[in-house]
Amino acid sequence: MDMINVDIIRKRLSEAIRFSGLSQTGIARKIGVKQPAIAQYVSGEIFPALDTFANLCEVLDVDPAYILGLSDN
Repeated sequence: MDMINVDIIRKRLSEAIRFSGLSQTGIARKIGVKQPAIAQYVSGEIFPALDTFANLCEVLDVDPAYILGLSDN
């Protein structure tokens, strides 16, 4: 079983945000959090609640398993 790696999560989340074409503020509005929370997710300071993570992945159109480093797709 693969272990969750914080560095992979930070890198993939940052890439997904960049490729989405959305600003952190725009993403925050769509998922109901404030922009500083998005910055903290990307920096690895904090991790979103499960429902927020699911919404974030939906807005970014990315597989949660990919963000978590459990898949390479």
